[in-house]
Amino acid sequence: MYDFAADPAQPKAELYRELTAAAEALTAGESDAVANMANVAALLWQFLPELNWAGFYRVIDGELVLGPFCGKPACIRIPFGQGVCGAAAASGASQRVADVNAFPGHIACDAASRAELVVPVRRGGQVIAVIDLDAPREGRFEPDDQTGIEALARILADRI
Repeated sequence: MYDFAADPAQPKAELYRELTAAAEALTAGESDAVANMANVAALLWQFLPELNWAGFYRVIDGELVLGPFCGKPACIRIPFGQGVCGAAAASGASQRVADVNAFPGHIACDAASRAELVVPVRRGGQVIAVIDLDAPREGRFEPDDQTGIEALARILADRI
């Protein structure tokens, strides 16, 4: 496995290639969405350094509902348009936030979170879930992280 901590100067592209390959292998042929989200949440936690939360919110009846995750207990329901997750779900666009305290309407499930990356998972043009990553360091997420998680979301679109 790619060891980001051993060589942080190496491009993150290799880390995300390995992460998506592992997710693809774990979810291939499995039809249970919860099982697939649970395994991918664990992979995110294992592969990505400096996280304090990694997981999913699912779209159910027009709102985001907590799915499988790794980290401290989290908000259970988030309306579309509220917080970083709700903004990603409502807009259908990834949200990479360097400082969550500067994000209008940020929902603080864990006061230790300082940065957040939320990527929508789309099927048939509709957002069906979001992948949510929180970090305790401001500026933790870079464009390479967003690109890597967006590639993961495309793989998962038909598996969750």
